[in-house]
Amino acid sequence: MKTINRRSAIALGVTAAAVTPLFTLAAAAKVKKYGPKEGKEIAPGVRVVEVGTGNSDIPAYKSISIVDVVFQPGAAAPAMVMDNDMVCTITAGEFTIKKADKQFKLKEGDMYTCSKGKTDEAANTSKVVGIHRIAVLIPA
Repeated sequence: MKTINRRSAIALGVTAAAVTPLFTLAAAAKVKKYGPKEGKEIAPGVRVVEVGTGNSDIPAYKSISIVDVVFQPGAAAPAMVMDNDMVCTITAGEFTIKKADKQFKLKEGDMYTCSKGKTDEAANTSKVVGIHRIAVLIPA
């Protein structure tokens, strides 16, 4: 087994500490049920619910905002240009994601990223309410 130096151990520890809250919040979304009028409607059958905001220890970002985007079965969010970098986790349902250069399918537990200035389109392809938990990275 390779030995690990102190700098690598510290970097690994800091990374694990920074990411753990995101996974904790993602797990909490599995038990949360949203009413049909919660949050703000951004498209027919698609609503954004603010979960919380916190400060970031990542130098490029001053804060991270967590939101749940709730999709009714069959609902879709039209292509939008992303205002910020984002990390997205599917906490319920199954989705087809379309980007300018590719299209892919995701199911509960899968993650993907969105880059500032790029387009993204999502459609809930399941027969259940689908939820994207999104960590929006707010620049410093």
